[in-house]
Amino acid sequence: MPRVDGRGSAQIRPTKLTRGFMPNAEGSCLIEIGNTKVICTASVEEKLPLFRKQDGEMGWLTAEYSMLPRATTVRTARENRSGPGGRTVEIQRLIGRSLRAVVEMPVLGERTIWIDCDVLQADGGTRCAAITGAYVALAEACRGLVKRGAISRMPLTSQVAAISVGVLGSDELADLCYEEDHRCAVDMNVVMTDKGRYVEVQGTAEGIPFDRNRLNRLLDLAQTGVDQLFKLQKSALENIL
Repeated sequence: MPRVDGRGSAQIRPTKLTRGFMPNAEGSCLIEIGNTKVICTASVEEKLPLFRKQDGEMGWLTAEYSMLPRATTVRTARENRSGPGGRTVEIQRLIGRSLRAVVEMPVLGERTIWIDCDVLQADGGTRCAAITGAYVALAEACRGLVKRGAISRMPLTSQVAAISVGVLGSDELADLCYEEDHRCAVDMNVVMTDKGRYVEVQGTAEGIPFDRNRLNRLLDLAQTGVDQLFKLQKSALENIL
């Protein structure tokens, strides 16, 4: 079946990463994937949370995620009155895990990097966009720490990016927009490093369960997509990595 926006099955949406979008942050990136737009910032705090102090000179990274009320087609209530909902907490933890997987915490020293991902416009794949853009913001912040002599070297061990893949009808598709995502029979988010290692695979059969062969094909599709995202990250981080 033709896709709603005319793309091929393995083709990601037009993607743009703008580094330094928020000048007051130590690192920032506006990531635009189709109609999904997320501002990602990295802020350096010269202290550790209490639970990390017992680990000695080990840094920490944590993430927060939010969506503007009209990022979607109908207004979504703000979460600041009653705290983040279950979906938000899940995504925040995913972003944090994904980025911590490529950071050498001892190199950071006794400091915390806060990652904030704020969705301006949502058209599917916001958590994947947040991870991909947050890596660029993180790299910029880490380079700043190196430049001012706060740390001896870059603490990043590899790139990390994420993409959604799924099954719609009989078609296996990469980088689902919302119209595809809410109708798909299989929905999967894949987080990978540029060394071909998986950080997380979240796969759900919304309809008929899928077999190992389909899983393998979806992972291959995800690999094709994240390879394109890694190239865009490198371009955005020219002269930094």
